[in-house]
Amino acid sequence: MAARRISSLVSRTLPLVSRGGKTFPTLDPRTGEVIAHVAEGDAEDINRAVATARKAFDEGPWPKMTAYERQRILLRFADLVEKHNDEIAALETWDSGKLYEQCAQIEVPMFVRLFRYYAGWADKIHGLTIPADGALHVQTLHEPIGVAGQIIPWNFPLVMFAWKVGPALACGNTIVLKTAEQTPLSALLVSKLLHEAGLPDGVLNVVPGFGPTAGAALCSHMDVDKIAFTGSTETGKVVLELAAKSNLKPVTLELGGKSPFIVCEDADIDQAVELAHFSLFFNQGQCCCAGSRTYVHEKVYDEFVEKAKARALKRAVGDPFKAGMEQGPQIDAEQFEKILKYINWGKESGATVEAGGDRFGSKGYYIQPTVFSNVKGAWRSDPEANNTRYGLAAGVFTHNLDTANTLMRALRAGTVWINCFDTFDATIPFGGYKMSGIGREKGEYSLKNYLQVKAVVTPLKNPAWL
Repeated sequence: MAARRISSLVSRTLPLVSRGGKTFPTLDPRTGEVIAHVAEGDAEDINRAVATARKAFDEGPWPKMTAYERQRILLRFADLVEKHNDEIAALETWDSGKLYEQCAQIEVPMFVRLFRYYAGWADKIHGLTIPADGALHVQTLHEPIGVAGQIIPWNFPLVMFAWKVGPALACGNTIVLKTAEQTPLSALLVSKLLHEAGLPDGVLNVVPGFGPTAGAALCSHMDVDKIAFTGSTETGKVVLELAAKSNLKPVTLELGGKSPFIVCEDADIDQAVELAHFSLFFNQGQCCCAGSRTYVHEKVYDEFVEKAKARALKRAVGDPFKAGMEQGPQIDAEQFEKILKYINWGKESGATVEAGGDRFGSKGYYIQPTVFSNVKGAWRSDPEANNTRYGLAAGVFTHNLDTANTLMRALRAGTVWINCFDTFDATIPFGGYKMSGIGREKGEYSLKNYLQVKAVVTPLKNPAWL
């Protein structure tokens, strides 16, 4: 897409002004150059946004609107995003370094699918009539929780927007959403489209900003009824603490992982190698559920290593706008330097570098696909796949049904993929065990994050039946 056309998207996206007039730069990971200066929200901006969301919930039309009308607005929004698929994908690539083909063919269509899925739920949320002992009429109401505070990460800005905003709106809530400071642009653009689709004023309030200021203010705000956060486990602990110390608001956390990728002796090695690379290098390795601990049965280890090395050496790294690329740049200098530091630790520990091991090119945040073998010492993965504080996902590769059934039950992870990896769908719940999070996103389970259950009990006089 021509740079002029993308630039017009940015200018369309950025009329927002913070209360203090501060801005921060968002960078192109391909070059490190500034794309635009974005309004930097702080605690005062969060206060204004929460007040607006509270008024929209207490006095506005959104929670009082029929579920069918809410559904129609979400469906119109999905249609608008689909119409602007290529422009949104280009903006996401420019701001995050993701492959344009990944954005245009997978992530934006997935975004559309998610909003259509949640639009479908809008008029199917209902309570129950419950039989009780005695002459009583008992019913439950499933009510919107109120003002939802949401914080999304930089690795999947659009998809995480859909995971959080979709169910919250379907349930009738209002929202204050903080974008990641590295990737604010796509959320600002699609929010404009959501208002074009008919979303009432004040229902969705997007505040770009930094965690210690805007994020902390949102989590500790006394008038926010719920927090949903995706990010690191360390930051998730802070979010949980701030929520508890303020008004004890409920929190949904989707956090980090160290997902095991288990290759059994009977696995299809060619398929396992391809999926091992996909599980780890997808999205430049910037994925919470990346298969970052690979366990290979000793009988097929040597074959796996040779084929993994050959695959890494063939991996196409370069400009994410260029067709045929498999890997773009890391998000920013901080992540770039962190990865190179880990690679150097691997070298110093005595592990064998089978492929990669250095930066790619001399400009931007590109890193060579890197494969280590003979991993030793502190760098060695624990031989027990469950011996980690994380439990987000796992992959198992075997043709033996008994082995698959044993492992799928033994692995303490929120998702177990059998002979596949990173297989996502709007209907499939996602979330972690242990320190990988609290609650589930996507599917029917995600609606529970944004609803409260109220029991209503009424005595019956001379009932015809009980």
